[in-house]
Amino acid sequence: MSNRRPVLVCVAWPYASSDIHQGNVTGSYLPADIYARYHRLLGNNVLMVSGSDSHGTPVTVRADAEGKSPEALFTYYHDRFLELFQKLGLSYDLFTHTDTINHHRVSQDIFLALLNNGYLYRKVTAQMYSPTGDRFLPDRYVEGTCPNCGYPRARGDQCDNCNTLFESASELIDPRSQLDDSALELRDTEHFFLDLPRLAEHGLKEWIQQDKEHWRPQVINFARNLILNEGLQGRAVTRDMDWGIPVPVPGFEHKVLYVWFEAVIGYLSATIEWASNNGTPEAWKEWWYRDDARTIYFIGKDNIPFHAVIWPAQLLGIGRLYETDENKQLNLPYDVPANEFMNMEGRKISGSHNWGVWMLDALQRHDPDPLRYYLTVTMPETRDSDWSWHGYVERNNNELVANWGNLVNRVLNMMNRYFGGVVPEPAALGEKDRALLAAIDAGFDEIGALYDAARFRAAAQETMALATKVNQYLEETSPWKTANEDREATACSLYTALQAINGLKVLFAPILPFTSERLHQMLGLEGQLFGHQLVREFSEDGRKHRALVYDASAAKGEWLRSEIRPGCKLPKPSPLFRKLEESVAEEELARLVRPVA
Repeated sequence: MSNRRPVLVCVAWPYASSDIHQGNVTGSYLPADIYARYHRLLGNNVLMVSGSDSHGTPVTVRADAEGKSPEALFTYYHDRFLELFQKLGLSYDLFTHTDTINHHRVSQDIFLALLNNGYLYRKVTAQMYSPTGDRFLPDRYVEGTCPNCGYPRARGDQCDNCNTLFESASELIDPRSQLDDSALELRDTEHFFLDLPRLAEHGLKEWIQQDKEHWRPQVINFARNLILNEGLQGRAVTRDMDWGIPVPVPGFEHKVLYVWFEAVIGYLSATIEWASNNGTPEAWKEWWYRDDARTIYFIGKDNIPFHAVIWPAQLLGIGRLYETDENKQLNLPYDVPANEFMNMEGRKISGSHNWGVWMLDALQRHDPDPLRYYLTVTMPETRDSDWSWHGYVERNNNELVANWGNLVNRVLNMMNRYFGGVVPEPAALGEKDRALLAAIDAGFDEIGALYDAARFRAAAQETMALATKVNQYLEETSPWKTANEDREATACSLYTALQAINGLKVLFAPILPFTSERLHQMLGLEGQLFGHQLVREFSEDGRKHRALVYDASAAKGEWLRSEIRPGCKLPKPSPLFRKLEESVAEEELARLVRPVA
């Protein structure tokens, strides 16, 4: 067993029915990657997993609208996700999807475990039925008049005009089918329900009241209020659909597992798939059974109920799974650092109105690290935030280019100009030199604690503040002035600044992996800070699927300020970032008035 702490980074599963925008990325995908990269540098045994949510109504609705099969639609968007995440540098150890044989099997095993343990029950309910289509319709297939505001095209689950949520599509006035505009009727249908009230009494209430001071207030307060005050109700885990994971019970052949129920199981099934892909089929237990393991769930605030309440309830109800030790329980969440929402230029992001930064499109014109940086410093960690193209240009130019990038360029170019690119042997460091390096060293503890607490905005701000401190040190020591009259002082100043830059490189690395890797090479250092993201094809019983994986074989990064030794020959430097013209913001805003190709 490894002595390194197992850290399982679980990332929200995107519906494979539309392209990904900046709100999705800053809500869960980027925070997860920053956290995973920090813990990899720290030396922990990190596994970051997720995948495309291939089932559910959003996929079938979009497929029907485009005249495609659900499988063809989700495969198209899944491939685009793989391309985006690779270009943006999201270091998934496995990004798979929910229509794998493995995920079907694990989901059905968990369903049966809950059934056998007495946490599922059958119940007959009335649901919308289409006589013309001869089938029950999911809520998203139902339209009608909102009883609250009178909007004539309210969906069966909510009204987009007044944001009223409906428990049932039957609440709509004059409900009709989205597919053919036909009238609907209520008919009885039988489904399995998760007995959440019973699970609340069988461990969930006790768990949610345990010490969770490291949880964000909005997350823990919501979860505790729902479990302890409002009370839980049974929730259907099956539905009348053809597309999805079959219910493994006789008599339910034309029903599937509800997507909310099986998608969260993907965190477990993806870990099992990763272990199998690597030829170590039992390795998944390292993250799910070890007492010192952490499981962290990065999601948006709309997913808090599923990850802070319902998924823990499922885990408690499953009990022992694929494990010979009957006393072992699958690990419950260590933290659920849910983010709030990101808006766009003061308005809500909207796919139907082309109002958003479609990330795969943006990466055709912008480098990944500036995008990652701006998404980090505007991350909606405790309240909703706003993307502004003018703000993006300003942050890029004033912070990445003028502060951090300029610092690197100044020091490396002066090293090249005054010492031929060879790191000089300094005389004894003075008080000012030692104070600067001490501040950088202290940053590893202080900024590391911010990364560990998922406070990435503060981590970025504090690291940039240290870069400012190094720039101030250079102004005070002015090596360009002493170069001709005091070579020893020049050597001391540039040597100190170089060591500080090497430390800042690591402190920035979880947020800026691409430029930190380039800087690592420009500092003449061996190895790589991180591994690489690769797209690979896997086969299950002859059925092939593509996934994103992380190859860590070349990674040698550490969470510390190592010394660049005197005598080391530095390669020729090149700028880390490029200045953007203010017109870039106007050009990007102009793109929003027409559909993106």
